[in-house]
Amino acid sequence: MANLKELRGRINSVKSTRKITQAMKMVAAAKLRRAQAQAEAARPYAERMERMLASLGRAVAGAPDAPRMLVGTGREDVHLLVVVTGDRGLAGAFNSNVGRFARNHIRMLEGQGRTVKLLTVGRKGTTYLRRDFGGRLVGEISYLGRKTIGFDAAEEIALRITGMLERGEFDVCSLIYNRWKNVITQTPTEQRLIPAPMPEGELAAEAATSPAGAPALYSYEPTEEEILSALLPRNLAIQIYRAQLESVAGFYGSQMNAMDNATRNAGEMINRLTLNYNRTRQANITSELIEIISGAEAL
Repeated sequence: MANLKELRGRINSVKSTRKITQAMKMVAAAKLRRAQAQAEAARPYAERMERMLASLGRAVAGAPDAPRMLVGTGREDVHLLVVVTGDRGLAGAFNSNVGRFARNHIRMLEGQGRTVKLLTVGRKGTTYLRRDFGGRLVGEISYLGRKTIGFDAAEEIALRITGMLERGEFDVCSLIYNRWKNVITQTPTEQRLIPAPMPEGELAAEAATSPAGAPALYSYEPTEEEILSALLPRNLAIQIYRAQLESVAGFYGSQMNAMDNATRNAGEMINRLTLNYNRTRQANITSELIEIISGAEAL
């Protein structure tokens, strides 16, 4: 059984830890509000951009000179996975969930005979995936020293992916990240970037129609090809930026929840240690009284 000095030291240590977890919870909650607002504001723009490009892409998808970013290379042999995680830990299962999702996706693709290449965005994802798939890593990006992640960071990643596509280093590019849902739930998500997805069902439901039911016809100025050449690289950066914002919001939500649980557990541990301390102190007092009484009786 620990003596009183050891118990006091453990109680003080846990109290110090609880102060740290409380402070981290408050900081995460403050950052979460801004990150959540940014992530939710980016969703409509990114989704609308996808639908608009799908509408434009239908007109040129069958052309022999269609942009490779829209239609791909025509093969699906080499897959590039862009995995977005956090740069820091202490956020519960946030990083491990997306890492596990990416690992399962890699094994599924390799089971189909595909070649997989990895571009990790976030230090934790690099650490997690390097253990099993270190030979597949083609790039590692970290923003550990930066306070905020702006659109310029997403543009840099988009330029890197575009350069790899032009050099013929992959056929299909997908984005894997944690999609923000609420403070407790962040859903690992896989999103196709190249070839650009064309959700025909959504387009058919959304397309404007005449009273007779005929689809509306659009004319573009400049041509569809010129618009796509400008919008496809920008859409790539927008989708990456959206995933980064979703990941940041999910990270702070998961961290706030983890620190709240840690604070609660620390409080319960303090109560148990305090009870043990009081019992030990009472036992020592009782033992000393017995020794005094026994000594008095012996005299």
